[in-house]
Amino acid sequence: MLEIAIIVAGVIIGCGIALISGGLVGIGEGYAAGKAVEAMARQPEMEGSIRTTMLLGQAVSESGAIYSLAVTLLLIFTVVLPLVDRLLELL
Repeated sequence: MLEIAIIVAGVIIGCGIALISGGLVGIGEGYAAGKAVEAMARQPEMEGSIRTTMLLGQAVSESGAIYSLAVTLLLIFTVVLPLVDRLLELL
């Protein structure tokens, strides 16, 4: 029974770390957007190129956040829920 609790705790800690990394991606994207706006203010004639590059970079970095969310949901529904059910049967 203790083994199941340790596994569940480890998975939950891992999921929390993955979701924090997803939140940090949002902070990085906001910083990149702010810098892109500054660049557009300095060189208005390059606005299209700067916007395209910014959106491409944000799309690539957002995939990391989506992967962390997918891994978190996968761990919760395939590992934690069956173990919690097993733990409740033992009690």
